[in-house]
Amino acid sequence: MSEVVEKKDIKSQYLELFSENIDKISNVSSSIINKFRNQAIKDFEKLDIPNKRNENYKYLDLKTAFDNKYNYNFIQSKIQVKLEEVFRCDVPEMDTESIVLINGWYGNKTNLLQKVEGKAIIGSFSEAAKQYPDLFEKYYSKSKNIEKESLVSLNTAFAGDGIFFYVPDNIVLEKPIQIINLMVSEEDTFAQPRNLFILGKNSQAKIIVCDHTLSASKFLSNSVTEVFQEENSVFDIYNLQNEHNGASKVSSVFFNQSNKSTLLSNIITLHGGVVRNNVYVNVDGEHCESKLYGLYLSDKWQNIDNYTYVSHNKPNCNSSQFYKGILDDASIGAFNGKIYVSREAQKTSAYQANNNILLTNDAKVNSKPQLEIYADDVKCSHGATSGQIDENALFYLRSRGISEKEARFLLLYAFTNEIIKEIKVEALRDRISNLVDKRLRGELARCNSCVINCC
Repeated sequence: MSEVVEKKDIKSQYLELFSENIDKISNVSSSIINKFRNQAIKDFEKLDIPNKRNENYKYLDLKTAFDNKYNYNFIQSKIQVKLEEVFRCDVPEMDTESIVLINGWYGNKTNLLQKVEGKAIIGSFSEAAKQYPDLFEKYYSKSKNIEKESLVSLNTAFAGDGIFFYVPDNIVLEKPIQIINLMVSEEDTFAQPRNLFILGKNSQAKIIVCDHTLSASKFLSNSVTEVFQEENSVFDIYNLQNEHNGASKVSSVFFNQSNKSTLLSNIITLHGGVVRNNVYVNVDGEHCESKLYGLYLSDKWQNIDNYTYVSHNKPNCNSSQFYKGILDDASIGAFNGKIYVSREAQKTSAYQANNNILLTNDAKVNSKPQLEIYADDVKCSHGATSGQIDENALFYLRSRGISEKEARFLLLYAFTNEIIKEIKVEALRDRISNLVDKRLRGELARCNSCVINCC
């Protein structure tokens, strides 16, 4: 069952869509998910779609992304995707446990929840809410300040399906989990996947999220992911965003860290028309470590906007943020990040940096690193640079007999490699390195035998 989001006043169209279809939305969900919907839609009505008057969105206008006639699926569609036909290369051979999302819905209709390595559980968010109500009562929509973000409230109101991932205490997963997130439809489509990841005490896991579009329609995705790390857990998450330029994406990820937990997040944006990444880290335990990395490559009229907020609430923790961008043609990029250190968070060490290279005079980037510190015994720093290729370095390479084109490529690749090298999954690191190589050389980043840009 699907409905069309008519093109009218943006906020009104989604309020009407909700009120007219609340029964359809609720019928496929558990009471735990449903009880948040009415307050969430009220929060959205009050906050509205963010615009440039919102300080956190001052560099991005989302109106064009949301103001379109979209098809909206309230139940799982009948679309079937066979990965072996879509990916005819060696993607499945990355030695991962692979699962699929199709337009925001879990793709395996016959096995909604499955065991990973006989220990962890992964599968349909909607089904998990019915089978594991205690976990959802404890964690769902419990991230700090989650109700203050309007598009998160919109997602909470409409939440249908997505990915649920649970690693019990003392479980270490050897293989990464690969989530292949596909948008495919003959009609312009809006999806709002909701994900919940829970890592128990002393657990370890790695997740790779690959975002793709399989058809030429316009797509809008407004995804929300909540991650809860219990004491001494280790979590690495990588997100490769490689959708066509008619796709718009808002991704909001909330990380919640307990004592001695370790987090690594790395977002690689290769393609996408409008991309907004929100990363919130709530450091709510002592001796935590948080590392955030990001790389964005844009051209034509792409608009890629990254927002980070790291909140240090306990003492003796370390965080670092390192985002880099290369912008070509008339593309636009932004990095807007804040480090917040509460009065209690003494002995905090926090670092933030954003570096950009502009390849044309028409490319633009906005960078706004921020510190808000209330503790007195801390080590915090931030910085940002934006400019063109280093002409001295270019001259040096040219003087060694390297052509100008190849010299420029080498400098740009070295610039990106500072982010790529932080990928701990070797096969993924090699794959992304190859895609970035092709992207920088202006080649189409797809395998000869594949039907999509792939990771």
